Amino acid sequence: MKPQSQFLDVVTRDEAERRFRRHLRLAPLGRETVPLHEALGRVLAEDVVAAIDVPGFDRSNVDGFAVQAADTWGAMEEQARLLTLADETLAPGIVPQREVTGGHATAIATGGMLPRGADAVVMVEHTDAEDGRVQIRRAATEGENVSYAGTDIARGETVLRAGQALSSREIGVIAALGLAEVGVYRKPRVAIFSTGNEIVAPGAPLPTGAVYDSNAAIIGAAVEELGGQPVRLGVIPDDEAALSAALAQGLACDAVVFSGGTSKGEGDLSYRVVAALGDPGVVAHGVALKPGKPVCLAVTGGKPVVILPGFPTSAVFTFHEFLAPVIRAFAGRPPERREHVDAKLPMRVNSERGRTEYLLVGLVPTDEGLAAYPMGKGSGSVTTFSSADGFITIGQHTEIVDAGAPVQVQLLGHGLDAADLIFIGSHCVGLDWLAGELVRQGIRIKAMNVGSTGGLMAARRGECDVAGIHLMDPATGVYNRPLLTRELELIPGYGRMQGIVYRPSDARFEGRDATAAIAAAIAGPGCTMVNRNAGSGTRILIDRLLGSAKPPGYGVQTKSHNAVAVAVAQQRADWGLAIDTVARQYGLGFIPVQEERYDFVVPRARRERAPVQAFIALLQSAAAREALSRLGFRVDPAV
Repeated sequence: MKPQSQFLDVVTRDEAERRFRRHLRLAPLGRETVPLHEALGRVLAEDVVAAIDVPGFDRSNVDGFAVQAADTWGAMEEQARLLTLADETLAPGIVPQREVTGGHATAIATGGMLPRGADAVVMVEHTDAEDGRVQIRRAATEGENVSYAGTDIARGETVLRAGQALSSREIGVIAALGLAEVGVYRKPRVAIFSTGNEIVAPGAPLPTGAVYDSNAAIIGAAVEELGGQPVRLGVIPDDEAALSAALAQGLACDAVVFSGGTSKGEGDLSYRVVAALGDPGVVAHGVALKPGKPVCLAVTGGKPVVILPGFPTSAVFTFHEFLAPVIRAFAGRPPERREHVDAKLPMRVNSERGRTEYLLVGLVPTDEGLAAYPMGKGSGSVTTFSSADGFITIGQHTEIVDAGAPVQVQLLGHGLDAADLIFIGSHCVGLDWLAGELVRQGIRIKAMNVGSTGGLMAARRGECDVAGIHLMDPATGVYNRPLLTRELELIPGYGRMQGIVYRPSDARFEGRDATAAIAAAIAGPGCTMVNRNAGSGTRILIDRLLGSAKPPGYGVQTKSHNAVAVAVAQQRADWGLAIDTVARQYGLGFIPVQEERYDFVVPRARRERAPVQAFIALLQSAAAREALSRLGFRVDPAV
């Protein structure tokens, strides 16, 4: 294999943007006329000027009687004014035939045209009509309950301006002016595809070692949000001819974006294909960003061509950083107004000097303001972006941001949607069920899976309502309770059986108890384990079982039961410790070892909050006990 070549010219984010935009015309691509029913979300290409008055006539705002206000003066409940009724009723759309003269009134409905001579409408609730007469029991003033022609929109008035995105409200205004179509900017067409032999389209079977194509779905949806039209070209294999053909097809659009193959390595052909473009071609390849260093920016014939990194978080960040503003401009939309909030980091964060880092965070309200929790799943994570509230920017010359440091968080989206109930701690499918039931009750949930230790520390700092934990005290072997402080309360959860997981029919484990299985694993040549992270309850149990032994794989530390099961199922390891529900999910053999307690820690200061009370009531309900039992957990007897 040839050695992987490195980036030729890693530049700063600002320099990359300057080079990219220098060759682009950041303006709308043209205009078109569309039917009003297709105009939602489109951007006006011209001002909308009213050719008519709205309303186009003087009309009643209520059901009642059109009168001359002077005839009602002095009217009250005890002393009504008696008027003669005209022999017509003015429903909407009826043109009045009778003039209202002194001492007379005409029945009129909401939206009806005000007849000549009338200058007010008395609400029907303040009248009694009988035998061709109406008693007025409340005086009216001139103009009362009347909308005069042009009071909403006057002929010649500019009601909407070019550059405005059309929502249902603006479409209603245009319809009120009698317009059946409207001039809008043309949607930029953006070609999108993903590259790589390991990429599989959603819906197809997933071979081992392959991943589903989430990037194209994310980017396509983002293009639509920005006012563009995605042109999806599918998944392209690592074949230079196929990539060249896809790029040529994509260049029939206004922009091209695809992911994967930016690193200039042996299997990365995307860069080579784009590098062949001219006018001017590649303008930046390698940007001092984290995530997103491998991004490649090119322009050809005034059209942007962008290769995003393959990892989803990197792809989304670099798309929004470099291409999203271009698509907005092509669609006629103004630059994005980015909202920021101030917060504090609850934990120390290490960064890499020389690269600007964008760190996704989840925001949690505390007594001292917002806390910004790093969503540290890495650039390969698909879920990080969807669960984060925003991100902080760590400058390229900063290596450490200390716990408690003030930070400015750029929000993802508009405004911060505060949750009613905040879970921070270890993930469990049992908690997923509980959270789902609370959401169905109308309670807004925020859950951040940072592990048991992180959850316990968050509860101690008062940064969450509930922390799900399963931590064994090394000194006593007891789960969770010995780790509490006086400010915390333990809400009993349920038991999860831990045990040895292995591939079925493995003779080293099949039919043995835990002691014999561990002995066989230690003695067996080439029997590789997968370990858990230091500090976890499962790791403490593993070390107790192994004693001083450190079999092959001991140094491989995963952070979840699922990661252990996957390593065994995919034959990267032969055994490990996980819970029985996870073993069943992956079709693995299971030897019980010891039950762990998955309990919930609640800060006493938050115990009486209504959402916390709702959670506790649900946890202790018969429905929850039955559901948790079905999931394979052991619930305590009802008290």
